Amino acid sequence: MRTHQKNIAIVLSGCGVYDGSEIHEAVLTLLHIEMAGATYQCFAPDINQHHVVNHLTGEETTEQRNVLVEAARIARGNIKPLSELNATDFDAIILPGGFGAAKNLSDFAFKGASFRVQTDTLSAIKAFASAGKPVGLICIAPAMAGRIFADGVTATIGNDEAAASAMAETGVDHQVCAVEEIVVDEANRLVSTPAYMLGQSISEVSSGISKLVTKVIAMTA
Repeated sequence: MRTHQKNIAIVLSGCGVYDGSEIHEAVLTLLHIEMAGATYQCFAPDINQHHVVNHLTGEETTEQRNVLVEAARIARGNIKPLSELNATDFDAIILPGGFGAAKNLSDFAFKGASFRVQTDTLSAIKAFASAGKPVGLICIAPAMAGRIFADGVTATIGNDEAAASAMAETGVDHQVCAVEEIVVDEANRLVSTPAYMLGQSISEVSSGISKLVTKVIAMTA
């Protein structure tokens, strides 16, 4: 009997750790999905970034950039507007981190516990959650868990006390987690890992993301 090849939706938030998707995390996610024998399609909201940061100096610039256009750099152009994502076409959804998850996909970076999730992003993830399909959240992306799932959802961003406290205010049961490990909420079918919230090297980050991808795919069975 032929095995169904799993297809994973990936949501990107731009291109670059300070104002978009963390590039290492995004690429490692795609790599580990492919190495696991699954396929993926990248999506991003067709909106302007909150701001643009010069990644050499760390300073904010006066430029304006589009999240979808910038995320297309990571996806090598093979990307679709997030508004076109249909959960019925995919087995699971994964969001890499980077400040774009907290600035473009949500405003957690600015509002903490009173944050909101961007409309297309919230609709997309909730569609997977409602269908009982696995969700993977990486780095700072798990900060959104309280807006997606019911009170008591379990997730991790590592050991950052301020972020964990804000998450707790939104109903998240935050679990401290090492960079190479994952936290699994079986009831909500949610997997999270700290990645560069803790990681000091790309190899450390790769280990946790590999485990997250493996678990997410296993949960689709």
